[in-house]
Amino acid sequence: MKRRLAREIIVQSLYQMEMNDVDSAEAVEMLIEEASEENETERVITDEIELKAYVVEHVNGVWEHKVAIDDMLEHYLKGWQMSRLSRVDRQILRLATFEMVFGNDVPAKVAVNEAIDLAKHFGTDDSGKFVNGVLGKMIQEIDRLKADL
Repeated sequence: MKRRLAREIIVQSLYQMEMNDVDSAEAVEMLIEEASEENETERVITDEIELKAYVVEHVNGVWEHKVAIDDMLEHYLKGWQMSRLSRVDRQILRLATFEMVFGNDVPAKVAVNEAIDLAKHFGTDDSGKFVNGVLGKMIQEIDRLKADL
């Protein structure tokens, strides 16, 4: 399974859920089907099952911890409010925070680097720098954040 593709689908699913008020299963199913059609020649059914499980776990995890994640992010958004962020940047920051604080399958630095790449891919010209700045501050205090849970 390609985790980069999984993260792209996670961000898109979170975006769909926020924009269109759909549940996670509907958002994930639609986006995985789309990704499978685009990558039909290189995708086998076992990869799809593994990808879907990973995506669903992370989408549901982010959504379940959204209030706590947003509270953490508010602390690091100097001069910004979550509601004022672009929807794409908001979902990327939420995913990275979930991976760093609540997850245990990737190192925090990997989550930050992946978030920066996603921001450059999906966001504006300044999104990568913005995401890097916010998560760079957060990663310095990651042990404290985890201990506070």
